[in-house]
Amino acid sequence: MTLDAPPMAAELVDRLRRIRLLAMDVDGVLTDGRLYFQSDGGEIKAFHTLDGHGIKLLQRAGVEVALITGRDSPMVSRRAAALGIRHLFQGIEKKLPTLRQLCARLDLDLDQVAYCGDDMPDVAAIRQAGVGISVPGAPDYIRQYADWVTEREGGFGAVREICDTLLRVQGHWDAVLDTYLHGKA
Repeated sequence: MTLDAPPMAAELVDRLRRIRLLAMDVDGVLTDGRLYFQSDGGEIKAFHTLDGHGIKLLQRAGVEVALITGRDSPMVSRRAAALGIRHLFQGIEKKLPTLRQLCARLDLDLDQVAYCGDDMPDVAAIRQAGVGISVPGAPDYIRQYADWVTEREGGFGAVREICDTLLRVQGHWDAVLDTYLHGKA
């Protein structure tokens, strides 16, 4: 049984079909946005396993993934390595210039990029990407610039929703599902 992508405008579906790079912020997108500090100065972040598996599936389908985050965190480096994310940029306040540089390196146009963010440093990238995405917990003045706001919250499957949608609209879903139905994964 094939599941269709969530209902969305045909024009947006056409733009999603062209995506070759999913770039995103971390805090508020891959996490719930809260920062946990320990008394020894250590920091804790929680990542959702559904998001991680979606990223792996998307990469297997040939879509590049990048993380562009304002903070510098060893946990983010560790999570990116575990997921095989080759494009990790930390300590980046102005996301759009970094996104443009990555596109040049990958020989992609911005219209081949989906960018998901939730705050001020993300808004330029959201506006310039082929598909700008945000999450429900983002302020309304950020969400208003997004082409698509996920149903799921950041840190609670928003990235998986994006990955699954891309896999479906780009025609990879049946092959992904078949792999798991027949124990080939």
